Amino acid sequence: MPRKSTTEKIRYAVVGLGHIAQDAVLPAFKNTKNCELTALISGDPKKLKVLGKKYKVKNLFSYDQFDECMQSGLIDAVYIATPNINHREFTERAARQGVHVLTEKPMAIGEQDGLAMVRAAKREDIKLMVAYRLHFDPANLRAIEIAQNGKLGDLRIFNSVFTFQVTDKENIRLQYDMGGGPLYDIGIYCLNASRYLFRDEPIEAFAMAASTEDERFSEVEEMMAVTLRYPKSRLATFVISFGAAANSTYDLLGTEGTLRLENCYDYVEEMHLTTTINDKKAKRTFKKHDQFAPELEYFAECILKDQQPEPSAEEGLLDIKIIEAIYDSVRTRRPVRIDSFKKMTRPSLRQEIRKPAHRKPETVHVRGPHD
Repeated sequence: MPRKSTTEKIRYAVVGLGHIAQDAVLPAFKNTKNCELTALISGDPKKLKVLGKKYKVKNLFSYDQFDECMQSGLIDAVYIATPNINHREFTERAARQGVHVLTEKPMAIGEQDGLAMVRAAKREDIKLMVAYRLHFDPANLRAIEIAQNGKLGDLRIFNSVFTFQVTDKENIRLQYDMGGGPLYDIGIYCLNASRYLFRDEPIEAFAMAASTEDERFSEVEEMMAVTLRYPKSRLATFVISFGAAANSTYDLLGTEGTLRLENCYDYVEEMHLTTTINDKKAKRTFKKHDQFAPELEYFAECILKDQQPEPSAEEGLLDIKIIEAIYDSVRTRRPVRIDSFKKMTRPSLRQEIRKPAHRKPETVHVRGPHD
């Protein structure tokens, strides 16, 4: 049975104290109204000591003590910020103790692991949400509204580029066994954006990968180019890379206008939304803001009100199915059909949550991909 909070706040444990947790998740709790950072779980004693003191968290657990934390009655939910390969294990172990799960994306490495997570959540009657922070982001939600209000005409093309240099040679993004590679790490943003802008599911994928002889890319591809065919003869294309200069942009083209969102997947830069309709250009800037507090707060609200979250586990599963088709296409060098299902709920402006930006925190025993 799921745990029931005895207060009006959901008590979280953050599992994994790597870069994303330290840089964004832990500072976000101060921007929430219904969440409490109650426990930290890590395999690094120094991280636990320093971050526990910094965020005034007394309940500190090693990975070996994970089940003890879940059974303690101290927490209601976990935020899983571990390497991708561990998401299934920690989700299943939390579910067995009735603890709700908010996991970083990708939901899992492979559809079978994702399905196992869904089954565990249903069996134990817990909430399972995947941390698609852009489903609460004002700029992306405004782009969705424009895409759906007909001003661009019939939507025809989605095109995106998401690239940066992973300079840390030890970064888990470059490790195959940890679920690394640009498709799982950044390609998932592009394909998810194409899905929420088209409000549909792709039916075919074609992709190719390429790498230089750089030793960084001995285990995972350096870059990939992907084409997704959607119903109504729509196409989505994107290029991703861990070995090119930083870029994060998507374009949406309709029969009567275009839309461009710059820095569209970032959480450290302001975003610029430009529309061109009937030769009239309009530009709007969205200031940098906290993108992690909204998903923490939203998930807590779903738990407190017993509502199913969007983005749900279903959202995560669909992206995994598409990713597997893309990898199949790379291996076979042929288009691959995608046997997906239609999602009933999609992000909209109703989910917009604005939170102020916070200062970049000092980190402990961790390096970002660009360090």
